[in-house]
Amino acid sequence: MKITDLDFAYPEELIATEPQRPSRVMWVEKDGTPAEISFQDLLQKIPAGDVLVVNNTRVLKRRVFADDLEILFLKHINATDWEVLFPSKKLKIGAVLNLPQGVQMTLIEKGRPQKVRLSQEVGEEYFQQVAELPLPPYIQKARDQRHTVDADESWYQTAWAQKPGSFAAPTASLHFTDQDMQSLKSKGVQILEVTLHVGLGTFLPVTAEDLDQHDMHEEYVEISASAWQAILAARKAGHKVWSLGTTTTRSLESAGQGVLQGSAETGFQGFTKILIQPGYEFRVVDRLLTNFHQPQSTLLALVSGFSSLGTVKACYQWAIERKFRLFSYGDLTCWTR
Repeated sequence: MKITDLDFAYPEELIATEPQRPSRVMWVEKDGTPAEISFQDLLQKIPAGDVLVVNNTRVLKRRVFADDLEILFLKHINATDWEVLFPSKKLKIGAVLNLPQGVQMTLIEKGRPQKVRLSQEVGEEYFQQVAELPLPPYIQKARDQRHTVDADESWYQTAWAQKPGSFAAPTASLHFTDQDMQSLKSKGVQILEVTLHVGLGTFLPVTAEDLDQHDMHEEYVEISASAWQAILAARKAGHKVWSLGTTTTRSLESAGQGVLQGSAETGFQGFTKILIQPGYEFRVVDRLLTNFHQPQSTLLALVSGFSSLGTVKACYQWAIERKFRLFSYGDLTCWTR
């Protein structure tokens, strides 16, 4: 697939700058026909016995401002060295930036990501005091404001965020509350959790002209034995697996494709670089709940692989004409097979 195949136009005013509950829902039938349903109608469409799988990752506060630059701290290499992501094109090796609380940062290696050395060791307490959640740049641009607002602390974390490790939220889950999940459980829907920590790839554009040449950044996944066995049992009994978000989908399909270490008896864990696009054969997921995604993104390729490129582009145009809200804080879609 060419990355240009995943292009589409949209008015910038449809970029959502804050969540809306209940969100609007675009429901897409198997034949590709879109319709708008209410969020409560969506909950009613998930029947007893089916499984809804969610991602319980928690977003890290790792975006630090220094000398008017945004620095995303990605990976701790040793006591003072880090892998980071920031605009360093105009800087030379050895350049020093001043971080909050008197910490200095020296650029020691360029690339994507870069490597830097801090003047002192910093830990989680430091980031909690000085860092912000890494909101997508298009939200910052739409707000005309680079810093987060106080409400983002709750808006950009899921209701069941437990395991710290992500650099972006599994945003499809932002539409659901604990009360919604309890409502589904009370009628016999199984709610299962997996973990995928969203990594660097979510911030980097696809530069390859052909997706087959795109090198996906690896992301860490955990799926418990109990969750996997419940999924297998549900499918064997003829029930459907609903995946809440592309991160959950990548987790489940990575296990189904044998990408991860482990087994049904022990559970799965490890890193995945799975790239899902048209032509991919889904082995686990029957229903995909996800947000609207940006043009020329691997997330849009995944949705196109679940449905079809033509259907996705037609449905996106249908939604844009009806002013659905787009991207991380935007409205919800549901794709059936």
